[in-house]
Amino acid sequence: MSTMKCHVVSAEESLYEGTIQMVIASGELGDLGITPGHAPLITALKPGPVRLILEDGEETLFFVTGGFLEVIPSLVTILADTAERAESIDEAAVMHAKEEARRLLTEQQTDFDYSRASVELAEAVARLRVIEQLRRRRA
Repeated sequence: MSTMKCHVVSAEESLYEGTIQMVIASGELGDLGITPGHAPLITALKPGPVRLILEDGEETLFFVTGGFLEVIPSLVTILADTAERAESIDEAAVMHAKEEARRLLTEQQTDFDYSRASVELAEAVARLRVIEQLRRRRA
């Protein structure tokens, strides 16, 4: 079993530092699977899940709002704008944010910021994807 080091950090805190088998993340150009020996890479991340397959085969799931993923020999670094552990996501708050963003997009009043409402809707939907992945993993 090959492994590599991984760091997951956000502007607020370091969320993970340890040895893993694989990282799966949502890049700007599609989903990425990074395993030991992967070619060096830097890519932007879009809002969505980041899965870490740990050295012992267990999985850890995070949500990131964006940022960058860097791969160098034996090390993957995820520099997230903001990040949180999947277990910490408040589903009721996410559903409320999703409905509020949809309402804003539908009503579009004069002081309306379409791009901001679109970003909020995309982040809410991505958080819900993380919650669903967490549920499937526990089932």
